[in-house]
Amino acid sequence: MLIYRILLGLLGLGIVVFVHELGHLVAARLMKIDVDAFSVGMGKAILKKKIGGVEYRLGIFPIGGYCKMREDGNYEEAYEKSKQGIKAEPGTFFGAHPMKRIVAHLGGPLFNLFFTVLVLSVIWGVGFEINTLSNRVILVSDIIQGSHNPADDAGIQTGDRIVSINGRRTETSSDIQEHIVLNAERLLAMQVERDGEIIDLYITPRMASTGVGIIGIYFWTDPIIESVIEGSPAEIAGLRAGDQILRVNGTELLHTMTFINIFDDRPQVLNIEYLRSGQVLTTQLIPIYAETGAVNMGIVWQIIRYQTPMLSPPLALVTGASETWRTLTRSIASFSLLFRGADLTQAVSGPARITYMIGEVAADGFNHSFAAGLRSMASFLALISIALCIMNLLPLPIVDGGMILLYLVESFRRKLPHPKFISAFQTVGVVFIAGLMIFALLGDILFFANR
Repeated sequence: MLIYRILLGLLGLGIVVFVHELGHLVAARLMKIDVDAFSVGMGKAILKKKIGGVEYRLGIFPIGGYCKMREDGNYEEAYEKSKQGIKAEPGTFFGAHPMKRIVAHLGGPLFNLFFTVLVLSVIWGVGFEINTLSNRVILVSDIIQGSHNPADDAGIQTGDRIVSINGRRTETSSDIQEHIVLNAERLLAMQVERDGEIIDLYITPRMASTGVGIIGIYFWTDPIIESVIEGSPAEIAGLRAGDQILRVNGTELLHTMTFINIFDDRPQVLNIEYLRSGQVLTTQLIPIYAETGAVNMGIVWQIIRYQTPMLSPPLALVTGASETWRTLTRSIASFSLLFRGADLTQAVSGPARITYMIGEVAADGFNHSFAAGLRSMASFLALISIALCIMNLLPLPIVDGGMILLYLVESFRRKLPHPKFISAFQTVGVVFIAGLMIFALLGDILFFANR
């Protein structure tokens, strides 16, 4: 299963990188800049073929890729030979006007955006299932004794329904999370419904180590069984879909989170009272405990599911573009969390963790159906593609945004900076990216160690 997820992850990450580098290739050719090589994967080429003056390669390491434009690094040669300028020959990268070089660099991020619009448009066109929970909440402090969170300070109570945040309706748990996670340490106006009455509250989410906002709530799930896993303790106990659990070992089960306290003492037998077709029945369930302490009962609880309608191609395209813009703006907002106290080892993911997460999302989807797997993988790839677009447009040395900034300066000065400056600019970028990768690698190691 792990190898399966890794292979799916590598495939997904490879698609996103391929789209990015393809953007550079197309943009360069449109700007009349020659391309020497286009590679999917890094390292030594295990396959290569020259077509139309471009050598297409498949690298031995299935992560990353590159588009090598003709003499796009000849400033290094100029620096080594102590030249004052860079020779700009027709067809070469530096032989093109600065604005054409900027277009060549913009091609990669723009293709990532186009890819995201295309993927999301297709998803909205065919329709998809949304899984979520209600807007009714449970205080973490009511489940975990001794904990204290922003929800407690705000006056939220278990059983409340959060109906709006900052004036926007919140009908499901997904709506609530969208507001909370991106607003760490920011005051939010909230309305909750309690016993039929609307109450105005104010809350400031606390920043978690990952950089997201949290307020200390769980989302309420009624203890109604949607399905039981074949051969599981629940099936052996005779439980089935539609049963509502009333009591476990004498404890009334108002919601599924009650199980957290029930399993504190690792009971070997659960005496269960449940409601089926208006009749109260009893059974005994013998749970299975993993070495990590996780418990397996084989119960899938009932959640909110609804199917989005199939949209016409024009409407799907508009919706896909709108969702892309929404994801882009929220992703940009989330980057600010890196500078507001987030733990970089947890907030920044490296290639290993990204590969694993892509594979995990895809594998979980394929466990339901082939179509669900494709939708899950495509949705996550769209998110990764947006992240790659933003990262490459940051005004940092070595990435596209930094080079675009360099060529904008050149277009105003009408003169390329000295090769020594360009080399130093790139060196700073390499050091920065290397430092970021070290943080990401450390975070990946901690992530897999905790699993």
